[in-house]
Amino acid sequence: MRIALKFAYDGSKFYGYARQPNLRTVEGELIKVLIKNGIIEDTKDSYFRSASRTDKKVSAFANVISFNTNDSIKSVLKDLSNEFEDIVVFGANNINLDFNPRHAIYRNYCYYLNIKDLDVDKIISVSSAFTGKQNFTNFSRLESFKDPVRIIDNIVFSKIKDYLLIDFYAPTFLWNQIRRIISALVKIGNGKIGRQDIVEALCNPDKDVDYGLAPAEPLILKDIVYDFTFECDKEQLDKLELLKNRILNSIGFIRQ
Repeated sequence: MRIALKFAYDGSKFYGYARQPNLRTVEGELIKVLIKNGIIEDTKDSYFRSASRTDKKVSAFANVISFNTNDSIKSVLKDLSNEFEDIVVFGANNINLDFNPRHAIYRNYCYYLNIKDLDVDKIISVSSAFTGKQNFTNFSRLESFKDPVRIIDNIVFSKIKDYLLIDFYAPTFLWNQIRRIISALVKIGNGKIGRQDIVEALCNPDKDVDYGLAPAEPLILKDIVYDFTFECDKEQLDKLELLKNRILNSIGFIRQ
């Protein structure tokens, strides 16, 4: 059978998500524990796949992996329940053998932006320039084999005390895309650039424009959505809430 697992992690405790030799990464820790518990033998035969490879220091409230195994959902969740300090595996489901978690309906990232000395109205107004189908060459760290054209379905704002929570919704994102968009929006908020600068950078991808890269820690992968739901373990959901609080406290944001 094939199983999908939903899990959260504190990105500040790892050297990024993707497995790397001799470095502690989220993906590396997951694979090590899955093999240790006999849930999979190796990544190739189990067709192990990850949904999103977040940047170093970026945390997640919900990422997804999938793999083939002979174990049941119940036994997998039990085996993994006390294996990690900085990862919480809280949901699972049986899925089709050809399922690849990278093919999601949408991903939801949230950036917790401290808005001290920033014009929030300008930030919100200009953000609409990034929605829809755009060429994000100037707003990503573009890999040669990647298509720079992406669709951002929506950007939603919530103001809580000194923070502006900026939620991005899209099927896929490019490397550093959100952090480069945020850096540009900060420059909008402090008056260094205007809306037309953003529009020109999007419409002229052959003209090199660099508005910088926002810090990684305030960016959180909040959810990845598919056409099915996950069976969640109540005890692990309690651990998830504790992990969320720890992550948000570390960036200076106190949950209400």
